[in-house]
Amino acid sequence: MVTQVPIPSPTELPLAEERVILRNISWETFERLLEESGDNRNTRFHYLDGTLEIMSPLFVHEGSNRFIAALIEAAADVLDMNLRRAGSVTLRQKPKKAGAEPDSSFYIQSEPLVRHLTELDLKKDPPPDLVVEVDITSSSDRRFPIYARLGIPELWQFDGKTIQYYLLQDDEYVPVQISPTFPTLQADMILKYLKERLDVGESQAIRSFKAELQQLR
Repeated sequence: MVTQVPIPSPTELPLAEERVILRNISWETFERLLEESGDNRNTRFHYLDGTLEIMSPLFVHEGSNRFIAALIEAAADVLDMNLRRAGSVTLRQKPKKAGAEPDSSFYIQSEPLVRHLTELDLKKDPPPDLVVEVDITSSSDRRFPIYARLGIPELWQFDGKTIQYYLLQDDEYVPVQISPTFPTLQADMILKYLKERLDVGESQAIRSFKAELQQLR
């Protein structure tokens, strides 16, 4: 069962993402769009077998995404784990006809393998170990096959009300109750602080989160 707390439902929240879906887009067109758009943009591209999704996150979406990422970083600090932030790095593999720009991504188990890198090439480098997808006004399930093809081992999904952990098994994502990367970090704890930050502020919420997680070690 997915853990829930009384966070406003998507229908009670302002628009969180704007998106356009285009079909019959060649890989070459996808790569050209990435190149012409550059790095300084507020859009994220997801591509699979000729279908291209262009998404622009808005305030509610990006605030939730950045705070979940901050919780992951805080958890790694408390648990003495090395991680490397990969953010919304473009992940793509032409032979697999798959490309994505996640809301947040992290190298944790594979961190030593990419620690020295200044550029990422999935033809020879491992994909991130953990990806976070936030979709408050539209489901991100359609992106799961992209991340599966790219070989992302673990995925977290936040839909505005719930956090669900997924693990890649036999090329499909299977929901699990416990993250193998952060077994002491329950989904309801993340949801608790997503709500609490709106009352006490994000810095205080992070401090309280670290203190509670320290007690659970």
